[in-house]
Amino acid sequence: MLESLYLNLGQHDLLSEAEKELLAGAISTERHVATGQDIVSEGSRPIHSTLILDGIAARYKVLEDGGRQFTSLQVPGDFVDLHAFLLKTMDHGIIALSPCHVAAADHAKLRAITEQAPHLTRLLWLDTLVDGAIHREWIVAMGRRSKTSHLAHLICELFVRLQVVKRTSGMSFQLPLSQAELADVVGLSVVHMNRVIGMLRNIGLVSWSNYTVTILDWDLLVAMAEFDPTYLSMNREPR
Repeated sequence: MLESLYLNLGQHDLLSEAEKELLAGAISTERHVATGQDIVSEGSRPIHSTLILDGIAARYKVLEDGGRQFTSLQVPGDFVDLHAFLLKTMDHGIIALSPCHVAAADHAKLRAITEQAPHLTRLLWLDTLVDGAIHREWIVAMGRRSKTSHLAHLICELFVRLQVVKRTSGMSFQLPLSQAELADVVGLSVVHMNRVIGMLRNIGLVSWSNYTVTILDWDLLVAMAEFDPTYLSMNREPR
């Protein structure tokens, strides 16, 4: 059940069997969340942190005029609100963009981990630091990259993150987002989003059909995106 979490944390440093058992022991419940439903709501005060076992979710904010902006995408192996363990009150929501299978890790048990297992604590801390690094990259993409480069960067990032948790097939992966949802990621109208996707297709970088994205030219896609995976901290080394 927790293989995606073990793979996610284990990409940074070796995860021992004892640490895996501690993580498994922290999980109290599982549930399924339908597409479009909140996994965690803005303003809530969770007593557990939620782990994505399967599916795609997004952090988001909604403006007074109803405009919505996604600020990150969450994939299997991600704790979507580990930071709520210390921040207490959620300042944003997390929505399921596909049917999601999630698990809850009690904060009381996470607190015990911080007191008993310093290495595992550092890996969980690193998980929140990578979240912050992803947010920084998204800010740069939103403010300074062309929309085509922005979307290319998103595709590179998702492919690398999904590859870690064994959710890719060759150079393909599932991205079950509508064009309207992608527009909320990149900050475009739906019409403009369609044009940007068409541009990546027309120059032979990707094929995109039935929510399956296939990367046709990785090197050119990376060059267009100016993608450097350093921010994902994917080298395994002592932490």
